[in-house]
Amino acid sequence: MALPRRLKSISTALTAVVLAVSLSACAGGASQSTTTGANALAGSDQKNTDKYTTATVTPISEIDKSKLNLITDGTLRVGTLSDAPPNIFIKDGVFTGYDNELLKAIAAKLGLKVEFASTDFSALLSQVATKQFDVGSSSISTTDKRRENVGFTNGYDFGYMAVVVKKDAKVQKFADLKSDVRIGVVQGTVQDDYVTNTLGIEPVRFSDYNTVYANVRNGQIDAWVAPSQQATGQVKPADGTVIGETVVNTENFTAYAVNKDNKALIDALNSGLDAVVADGTWSKLTKQWYPDRKTPSTWKPGSKAVTVK
Repeated sequence: MALPRRLKSISTALTAVVLAVSLSACAGGASQSTTTGANALAGSDQKNTDKYTTATVTPISEIDKSKLNLITDGTLRVGTLSDAPPNIFIKDGVFTGYDNELLKAIAAKLGLKVEFASTDFSALLSQVATKQFDVGSSSISTTDKRRENVGFTNGYDFGYMAVVVKKDAKVQKFADLKSDVRIGVVQGTVQDDYVTNTLGIEPVRFSDYNTVYANVRNGQIDAWVAPSQQATGQVKPADGTVIGETVVNTENFTAYAVNKDNKALIDALNSGLDAVVADGTWSKLTKQWYPDRKTPSTWKPGSKAVTVK
């Protein structure tokens, strides 16, 4: 028997709450983080250990846009952040950054429009899981724990982390992060998980990148364990801060998050990603947004079949 509309509404809301709680493994909380025991800086050889990247993709010409189960037909509704340059941020009122510009290029290959909306990272994955967004775009590391709740495309970037500190700080490297160091993280990130569960230290959690960086600058925390991309986007010479150390990890690549039951959309985005890798768009955008960065020889974007141009 069908539920009355009001009960249906309550049921949907309760489902969203339950999912949001279950996604605390991804989203974190004010006083806890996911317990994975995984070392985010262990590193790995993508060629030998990657078990998720698809062998091939469906040709763009065979993608049926009417079967992508989008919130609005013909439009990707994307949840993203507004404060994390160079990947995801707002400039002159427009959502931009490496991740978002790449997604726009992928959508163009599929003949789809893109509609961005700002959210907090701590809420993003649960919002994707409950279909408030079609896609999550936020330099998301594709951990096994997160895959329990959301699906992911093939990778478009690799992961690496940094320690951000004041220039004259005693703490400069990952090896300096001890229990007496006030370490800041953005809650729900792999950096939160790394500090909490790998180092066994309770960090100071913040909801956004601007705030955690401001707390490094004003001395409220000793170090920020950050995604290296966001660290690069925040640190300015005049701020009296530096990136003390950067470490690359290719084990959990960066990808777009999608509702895990929406395989049609995941397949379509993978097809679009391969298309922009093959025609040189991925390389062009990577050089534009990361002019000084070198891609590890053990990692490449897209499916296993595509060749990077």
